[in-house]
Amino acid sequence: QVQLVESGGGSVQSGGSLRLSCSAFGYTYSVYCMGWFRQAPGKEREGVAAIDSDGNTRYADSVKGRFTISQDNAKNTLYLQMNSLKLEDTAMYYCAAAYYSGGYCFEGDEYNYWGQGTQVTVSS
Repeated sequence: QVQLVESGGGSVQSGGSLRLSCSAFGYTYSVYCMGWFRQAPGKEREGVAAIDSDGNTRYADSVKGRFTISQDNAKNTLYLQMNSLKLEDTAMYYCAAAYYSGGYCFEGDEYNYWGQGTQVTVSS
């Protein structure tokens, strides 16, 4: 079992920055992918960014160049640095962890554990 706890969400004006954190607890050493997903009201969940155990990263086209995913293995913590935030970034953001499944770490179905979510609200 892996438990994930997100923090760092909040309200920010358009163009601003936020850093999300996700602390992982439990049976983490077999985790292969860590990712951030988001879901806005009335929309489907979408992958935002992911990182695998080799340090390879993937980003949604909508956030490339603005968001950076990173992890501190010593602290079992995943981060998402979000810069130049836009109104359309408003959503509930979820941290997720996956064991190896042969995928690319970017589909929600690959993930085994999810955090409770943290709200990000961008205003004009």
